[in-house]
Amino acid sequence: MMKFKGTHTRCAVAVAAACFSSAAMSNDSVTLQVQPSQMVQGGTGLIQTPTSRMGEEGDLFINYTDNQEYRFWSVNLQLYDWMQATARYTDVRTRLYSDVPSFSGDQTLKDKGLDVKFRLLKEGFYFPEVSLGFRDFGGTGFFESEYVTASKAWGPFDFHLGLGWGYMGTADDITNPFCKLKDSYCDRPAGYSGRGGKVDYQQFFKGPMAVFGGIEYQTPWEPLRLKLEYEGNNYTNDRAGALEQDTRFNIGAVYRWKGFDFSANYQRGNTFGFGVTYHFNMNTAKQVKIDKPPRDIVQSKPAAGVDSVNKRRLYRDLAFDGGFILSDASIEEDKAIFYGNQIAYRDKNEAAERIGRIAASELPESVKSYHIVENAGRLPLVDTVIDADAFKVAAKYENIEADIKQTYTRQAPEDNVLDKYDPEKTSGLFHSVDFFYTQTFGNPEDFYLYQGGLILSGGYAINQNWTAISSIRATLFDNFDKFSFTVDQDTSTLPRVRTYVREYVENDLWVDTAFMQWNDSLGNDFFAQAYGGYLETMYGGAGGEVLWRPVDSSLAFGVDVNYVKQRDYDDQFSFLDYTAFTGHISAYWEPEFLDDTMLTVSAGQFLAKDKGVNIDFAKRFDSGIVVGAYAAFTDVSSEEYGEGSFTKGFYISVPLDLFTLKPAKGRGTFPWIPISRDGGQMLRRPARLIDFTNARSSFLD
Repeated sequence: MMKFKGTHTRCAVAVAAACFSSAAMSNDSVTLQVQPSQMVQGGTGLIQTPTSRMGEEGDLFINYTDNQEYRFWSVNLQLYDWMQATARYTDVRTRLYSDVPSFSGDQTLKDKGLDVKFRLLKEGFYFPEVSLGFRDFGGTGFFESEYVTASKAWGPFDFHLGLGWGYMGTADDITNPFCKLKDSYCDRPAGYSGRGGKVDYQQFFKGPMAVFGGIEYQTPWEPLRLKLEYEGNNYTNDRAGALEQDTRFNIGAVYRWKGFDFSANYQRGNTFGFGVTYHFNMNTAKQVKIDKPPRDIVQSKPAAGVDSVNKRRLYRDLAFDGGFILSDASIEEDKAIFYGNQIAYRDKNEAAERIGRIAASELPESVKSYHIVENAGRLPLVDTVIDADAFKVAAKYENIEADIKQTYTRQAPEDNVLDKYDPEKTSGLFHSVDFFYTQTFGNPEDFYLYQGGLILSGGYAINQNWTAISSIRATLFDNFDKFSFTVDQDTSTLPRVRTYVREYVENDLWVDTAFMQWNDSLGNDFFAQAYGGYLETMYGGAGGEVLWRPVDSSLAFGVDVNYVKQRDYDDQFSFLDYTAFTGHISAYWEPEFLDDTMLTVSAGQFLAKDKGVNIDFAKRFDSGIVVGAYAAFTDVSSEEYGEGSFTKGFYISVPLDLFTLKPAKGRGTFPWIPISRDGGQMLRRPARLIDFTNARSSFLD
C-alpha cells in the first residue's frame, strides 16, 4: 500500500482526482483545446515536469531555455504518435568543464542527455491519457528519472498528475511500492556504470518517489497559455549544487507566434526562467515548386502509327517534363520500353504518372504497354510496366473510380526487356559539386565546432560495369583550429582507428576517395560490386559486396568483405602501419508493424578488429526526411572502449527537394555522434549496394 507524506501532496492529488471526475462527465472531455508545449528540459510538459501528452507524428521541436544555474539546448521528436524522444545538452553554469585550463579553458560543464516517452493509453471519454517515460536514461544521468503520468482535458483546461522516481522523486512524499516487493528497490544506486553512455536498467524505479502534476489553461486569447505546476524534485542533490527551493509550485506562460513558442516562468519561488521553441512537422514540411502540372491527355493527338512517332519530341519531353534522362529506348507496335535515370521526381508514383502521360500523348493506340526501366548508372534495376489502356481511362477521368496507381506495376526487368537494352554510350566523364557541413557539440575546447566547404567529385565511366571515381574535400570555413587536444590519453587499449579524427580535419584540402569500382547484376535479384583505392578519409584498400534485394520487398540481405590500411594524416597519399580485415553480414528490414521504418542489423568484424553487431534504426516521414539512430555492441568491454562505453550516433537525412523551387533528387545527411571512440567503428565504404539499388525500394521516396 502506498503511503502519502505531506499536506501539499494530499491537496494536489485531491484536486487532480476531482478534475478527472468532472472531465469524465463532459462530452468534450477528449477534445484537446490546450495544445501541448515544451517543458524546460525538452519534451511535452509543463515547466519542470512532463505530461502524458504527445504531439502529432513528425513534430520536431528545437528548444533553448535559460534557468539561471542551467541552460538547456534540446531537440524533441515525435517519432510515432505513441513515442517521443528528446536529445539534450545541459550547460551547468556553476561548474567548469574540467579543472585543467589547458584542456578546456574556462568553459562551463556540458552534459548530454536522452529521454524517451511511450503512450500506454489513449484518452477516452472516461479515462485519461497515460504515458510512461524515462529521462536522461543513458550516460552520467544528471537528471535521471522514470515516471508515469496521466492527462485529462476539460474544455480550456488540461489536468496532469504523475508519479516520479529518481530526480523527479527526491521530494520523497510517497512510499515506493516496489520497495515492498523487494528490498533492492528501497534505495537508488549512485553514479553510473561503465564509462558513461550506458543505460542503467538496474536503477529504474528505485529509491524515493514523489507526486507531481499541474494544470494548463488556454486563455480566450488564442496565442497565450498559462501553466501551474507542482513538482517532485527538492533540488538538494542537483549537479549545479544544492538549490534553494521556497515552494514546489511553479508558474509559467507560453505565447505562440507562427512556428515559435516564447515561454516565461517563475520556479521554486525564487528563480525566473525563459525559453524559445521553434516547431515544424516533418510529415507536412514542403517547398513550393515552380513546375508544370502533369500533362493533360484529354485533347492529345497521338501518332497514327509507330513509324510516325515524333521521337525527338518524345525523348525531349521525357527529359524536361518527366525528369527521365534516356540511355536507350525501344518502340514497337505493341509496347514501348524507355531505359534511363530519373533525376527530378523522387516520388515514384508522380514520376510514373508524368512519364505515362507523355507516352500516352505521343504513342499510337496500338502500343498497349509502356515499360519505364530505371537504371543505376547504366545498370537496369526496376521496370515500371504501365497498362496503356487502363492508364488512359484513369488519366482522362473517364471512370471516376479509376486509380492511376492501379494501372502499373513495378517488377524486376525480364529477359525480353533486358535483351533490347543496347545503349549507344556507356562511357564518359561525369562530375558534381556538393556542399558539406560538419558540426560537433560539447567539445572541451568549445561547445560548438563546425566545418563547411565543397566536395568536388568526378570520374570516368569506362563501360557499363567499370568506373573510376574520385572526390576532393575543400574546407572553406571552420573553427576547427580550436581542436587543440589531438593526443588521446584515454585508457582504451584499442588501436586508434577513429580517434585521429582531429588530425585529419586539420587538412583544408584532402582527397577523400580515389578508387576503381565494378558492379553488375547477377540475376535473380542479386547484385555485386568490387572496389579498390582510397576508400574514405581515413582508409584505403579493397573490398567487395553481394546484395539480394527483390523489387519493393520488405527484406534485403548483403555481405561485404574489406581489407584496409590506415591513411597517413600528415601525407594523404601515404599509409600508416595499421591494417585490418573488416566486413559484415547485413539484414535490411521494413517491418509491417512500424510504418515507414527500416531496421538494419550488421554483424561482423569492425575496424579495431572487435567483433559484434551494429543496429541502425531509420524512420521516414512523408516529406522524405529520415531520422535515424545506430549503436554498435561488440566484444570490447566498457573499460576497453573508453568514455561513452559503446559506439552510438544519430543522423537526419534531408531531401534536396525541400530546398529547391524545381523538383530534384539527392539528399544531405547531418550526423550527430556524442562521443567518437575506436570500438564498434565501421568502414565508410565509398559505395553501398543498398544505396546503389535504391530504385528498387520506396523507403527513400
